[in-house]
Amino acid sequence: MTQSPPLVLGFDTSGPHCIAALIQGDRVLGERSEAMVKGQAERLIPLLEDLLAEAGLIWRELDGLGVGIGPGNFTGIRISVAAARGLALSLRRPAIGVSTLEAAAHGLTRPVLSCADARKDMMYLQLFDGSADNPAILVAQDDPIFQSYPAHLACVGDAASRAAERTGGPVLTAALPLAQTIARIASSRLGDPATRPSPLYIRNADAAPARDLPPVVLP
Repeated sequence: MTQSPPLVLGFDTSGPHCIAALIQGDRVLGERSEAMVKGQAERLIPLLEDLLAEAGLIWRELDGLGVGIGPGNFTGIRISVAAARGLALSLRRPAIGVSTLEAAAHGLTRPVLSCADARKDMMYLQLFDGSADNPAILVAQDDPIFQSYPAHLACVGDAASRAAERTGGPVLTAALPLAQTIARIASSRLGDPATRPSPLYIRNADAAPARDLPPVVLP
């Protein structure tokens, strides 16, 4: 009997949004995207429940979860990561953390520079060139790091146009919507050793972070 591809729910609240996608292999079974500056803590679980209900599925049919771990809004990252940890504990399913910088660059020709707005004239960058030694960094637009990148380096992400002014390369569009990509990357890593998803903050918080949300308890 042929085994069905894993059923994975991916979601993210690291930006001014609440987004989710439900996939099984290459099939997208459902997707939700709601713009919001605040209120993600109250909206996330109902949104995920609605997505599952529309597909005629229940929580325990999931094979795994994918969650965006940032970088981005501190509160938003904590909300989704805490929810993923709670769901993983309740369902006894793996939760895979996926960097939104990696997700933006997923499926694009290397090398590519993934760029995210960090506000205050700053941006998050991560170079994807086939090497595992390029961590995500926080830089100003005039940072000398740009001089070390390959000429005409392509850029992707919501700060790509600003970064491309320094690299002289093209601005690319992500291959897939963010929630879909988080789910697909998580699906590909379900067989890897399980580790709890952890926030990717990079910069210090402007205020002391609140404690993580408690685990989600499902009926």
